[in-house]
Amino acid sequence: MSIKRIIITSGEPAGIGPDLALFLSTENWSHQLIICADKTLLSKRAQLLGIDVNLINYESNMKPIMQKAGSLIVDHIPLNDIVIAGKINPNNSCYVLNILEKAILGCMNNEFDAIVTCPVHKGAINRSGFSFSGHTEFLAEKSNTSLVVMMLSTKGLKVALATTHIPLSQVSKTLTKDKLEKTIRLLNRELIKKFRIKSPSIYVCGLNPHAGENGFLGREEVEMIIPTLEKIRQKYAINLIGPLPADTIFNDKYLKKADVILGMYHDQVLPVLKYKGFSRSVNITLGLPFIRTSVDHGTALEFAGKRKAINIKSLRTAIKYAVNLGENHLKI
Repeated sequence: MSIKRIIITSGEPAGIGPDLALFLSTENWSHQLIICADKTLLSKRAQLLGIDVNLINYESNMKPIMQKAGSLIVDHIPLNDIVIAGKINPNNSCYVLNILEKAILGCMNNEFDAIVTCPVHKGAINRSGFSFSGHTEFLAEKSNTSLVVMMLSTKGLKVALATTHIPLSQVSKTLTKDKLEKTIRLLNRELIKKFRIKSPSIYVCGLNPHAGENGFLGREEVEMIIPTLEKIRQKYAINLIGPLPADTIFNDKYLKKADVILGMYHDQVLPVLKYKGFSRSVNITLGLPFIRTSVDHGTALEFAGKRKAINIKSLRTAIKYAVNLGENHLKI
């Protein structure tokens, strides 16, 4: 296995992202980890946390080598304003987006093999004047990718989303036959391509309670979801099951056969995934021209700069997924 060069974006500077990045320096890694962040921010946060770390300036001509404990390679991006751990400063929103753009450009230019993202604060970014609904949408826009699928994975369960970070009131309007078809085809292709699942079984949630009860609890299943699934089965021979009620689809009799559960909206499936594997799950963006994974939690402002509260399990999992997805990648 070749040594991979993984860029890690440190996320919201007042949150737990810089802390997580610093704690990576306490372990040996079989790949080269590059932290995209302000070097002074990391130095000050390391003092708060009591971490003795050697911060090394990143150079693009560096040879990828295994990372040894006690040091971190930093791709320095300067902050816009001061940072106080735990206190949001919207003036640093441009900095947050700059580190993301640097990581995206590096992957597009084959400088990096994958991006792993630490959490950002959507509210702070939007308050500063930037329209930002989430990593998934931003990555798609900046890489000129027309369609991506958000998927979360933990041991024994994968869930994907037909719609992502939109208000619940907009889900039904956004979820068209064309969007659902394209989402399922992309999901099927990526499960084959990145996870080496020969013939994926995709279990699909209904949108309404009890999957609409034959139209009595909503017409979306009858008029849009069922016809779309049938068309895909006949035209592309994709193994689709459903639509099934979301309150029973996570029953063992389905999960034992399902390679992924496709939910119609964000909170329909993610609470179950996070209940099952919080801090041990990973967010994966499917459809990008590069590998991207992320932690499964938010900025945890209340824990920033407090050593006893740090848990790097999710970041560690996201890094391992990024490496493995790169190794498993197949051309089809």
